[in-house]
Amino acid sequence: MDDAHIIFDNVRMAFGDREVLRGLSCGFPREKISVILGGSGSGKTTVLRLIGGLVHPQSGRIIVAGDDISRLSETQMYQVREKLGMMFQGGALLDSLTIFDNLAMPLREHMNMTEAEIAAEVHQQLTAVGLSDVDDLLPGQLSGGMIKRAALARAIITKPEILLCDEPFSGLDPISVKRIEALLQRINRHLRITMLISSHHIPSTMRLADMVVLLRPDGVVCGSPAELHGSPDPHIAGFFNEEVDEAIAAEAAPAAFFPATSRWVHA
Repeated sequence: MDDAHIIFDNVRMAFGDREVLRGLSCGFPREKISVILGGSGSGKTTVLRLIGGLVHPQSGRIIVAGDDISRLSETQMYQVREKLGMMFQGGALLDSLTIFDNLAMPLREHMNMTEAEIAAEVHQQLTAVGLSDVDDLLPGQLSGGMIKRAALARAIITKPEILLCDEPFSGLDPISVKRIEALLQRINRHLRITMLISSHHIPSTMRLADMVVLLRPDGVVCGSPAELHGSPDPHIAGFFNEEVDEAIAAEAAPAAFFPATSRWVHA
């Protein structure tokens, strides 16, 4: 794939005797939204961890933004990680820090910015995800949807090239799901960030994804949502039809309002 921002080339990954990925080869297109689907234990989160260099494959190559990270030392990986943002499944906000300090921390650690500049950047990103008046709140005082949005704001605050999102829709009601979808779409479109989303949420995949990577026990299948949903292979098509009732319920829910007030994500 000529426009691939991330490439997996015959990657094998195992934990002890349990093989998670067997000869995975695929490319994730630049500035597009790719969704990684699969059943429980299929390796969705492992793919994201491999890209971040948190685990290393037994064989194969992983190329991230032109760097073959399978050959990089831990010190060299820091330069690659500067291009990455990560939205963790549970948010991974630090419970003892306020929302403001959770977002400010990566700027204080990695950027040469004054406190006034940091405050302006934090407030800009909170506005971008539709949050206000949360500076002094702790993560435990936020709803699940608000935590996801705060985690997304923190993930993009260093302006990464690539955003990795681990199950961003888990545990959310349909309205909150659509709000997160709207945020991801706007950020992708206006910041031109390459997005990789691990998910089991079929309705969101159908609405969001430019490309789907479906991890199956007998190999990987790649294509657009429409291509995989309409596949002549009943096992592939059936995977997409498993949540058809959820899709109908999600479409029936009222659309969430997204305040497009940020200079980054304004439509």
